[in-house]
Amino acid sequence: MSSHNHVEIRRVDFGNKRQIKKFIKFHYLIYKNDPNWVAPLIVDYIDKFNLKKNPYFLHSQAQLFLAYRDGSIVGRICAHENTNHVKYQKEPVGFFGFFECINDQTVADALFGSASAWLQDKNLETMRGPASFSVNGDPVGLLVECFDMPPVVGMAYNPPYYQQLLEKSGFEKAQDLLAYRFAVSKPEPSIITKIAERVLKDPKLIIRNPNMKQLRKEVEKLKFLYNEALANNWGAVPMTEEEFEHFSDELKLAVDPDLTFIAEYDGKPIGLSMVFVDMNRAMQSAKGRLLPFGLLKILLNKKKVDWARLPILGVVEEYRARGIDAVFYVKSMEGGYKKNYRHGELSWVLESNAMMNRILKHLDLKVYRTYRMYDRDIS
Repeated sequence: MSSHNHVEIRRVDFGNKRQIKKFIKFHYLIYKNDPNWVAPLIVDYIDKFNLKKNPYFLHSQAQLFLAYRDGSIVGRICAHENTNHVKYQKEPVGFFGFFECINDQTVADALFGSASAWLQDKNLETMRGPASFSVNGDPVGLLVECFDMPPVVGMAYNPPYYQQLLEKSGFEKAQDLLAYRFAVSKPEPSIITKIAERVLKDPKLIIRNPNMKQLRKEVEKLKFLYNEALANNWGAVPMTEEEFEHFSDELKLAVDPDLTFIAEYDGKPIGLSMVFVDMNRAMQSAKGRLLPFGLLKILLNKKKVDWARLPILGVVEEYRARGIDAVFYVKSMEGGYKKNYRHGELSWVLESNAMMNRILKHLDLKVYRTYRMYDRDIS
């Protein structure tokens, strides 16, 4: 336990359910008057912090902190050492996430100080975030642009003042993650549709939906494609088998199997495109609770959702620049339009991914939201 200018920082014990619930529910105070915030399901958060249920903890460690002032909670943060990131990326980087804070620099500094001290004890030299926990499926980045609408499923959301809290505490931009918005419509003849038509003439290329009757076999292919297609991305860390199984279970409610495509060339899996129903628009009225009527509200609202997110569109390096991404895009648009989606977000795309950004701008897609990853030197 430590004190910082009348701010008291207390560690949270992962085994103490009462403390964990306090940590989770603090965000209701921050967002109580924000119409665009979507409360995550409390039960999902409890599982996320369960050392036995979350496969992240099979290889990594974390510590939660709560900030108190005059007996009331005023902030929270999680420091975590992603040991797989350190091994794969070969850099002494630790992470912070689940950051929520009142608009008070003293509180923010105390939280960041406690997180950095914990990471320093692990011999890490940079604190990066926000990442809650992994870049693989968990919300990452600080929203720094476009606060006037709800986030889509799997994307972060925060008050605008968080940017100032981080930057005044010594954080500097490490990488921007870009979100592109587009209208879902029947693709008109264009260069992209012509490329897709030409590519599909190759008899060795098959584009198909996953076989839900052979899900176990398909999950193995999906894991291979996910890890291979994203292997060279900034900050990428391959998913473990346990993490991908957990990720697959979480996706069942959100993923649209009709708009998930696997590309195979001569029988070899080479590409993956996946579309999520924007469950955030279905979940907003549940306010984070499944009972007594939250689950019913979610299921009823899901039928009305006309937003979708395209979070994964990747091709194994050997087969890039062959137009397979154009096929994915055209098939997603055609299928999405038939299923009555009208709005879409493609996210996130690394600012440093010049080729993908060039393709998306050629498709006349516009960046409408920016999420920023920050670094702070703690050496």
